[in-house]
Amino acid sequence: METGSGQDTESVAGEPVWIGLPPGLLRMRRLLLVVWLGLIALALGGLLWLFAGPAWAAIALLPVAAIAWGWVMLGRNWASWRYAERADDLLISRGVLWREETVVPYGRMQLVEVTSGPVERHFGLASVQLHTAAAATDATIPGLDPAEAERLRDRLTELGEARSAGL
Repeated sequence: METGSGQDTESVAGEPVWIGLPPGLLRMRRLLLVVWLGLIALALGGLLWLFAGPAWAAIALLPVAAIAWGWVMLGRNWASWRYAERADDLLISRGVLWREETVVPYGRMQLVEVTSGPVERHFGLASVQLHTAAAATDATIPGLDPAEAERLRDRLTELGEARSAGL
């Protein structure tokens, strides 16, 4: 089966073709990590140097260590996200330690939204949020290219209407 973008949704063996998130999401999250924790490190180091002395200012290295740890963790988290369009449902998989796979049948979708906050817009990203009758199965695919998010929204809406399950 073909999607609107010309991608096969299922391989020959019947396995879904997984699509990962674009690298723009990882760049945005890492930049935010460095900016916020960098500002905290500078402010903490400056205040401790001023009021407690240079030895105490070394405590400001903790946020720097958190930047290094967060950099790696953000990369692992980003790499764990993927989604696949199948004939009857959408699969969303995520998680590093605890893998979570969400299956959203097209016929159960009630609303498909494309959202983009100011930071996401600055980085050229958008998120697709799926709403179903059961709140527990609501799902989000973050950090997509806006054109891909709109294509996915339109395709999911079209498939949802074609397979709508009466409640």
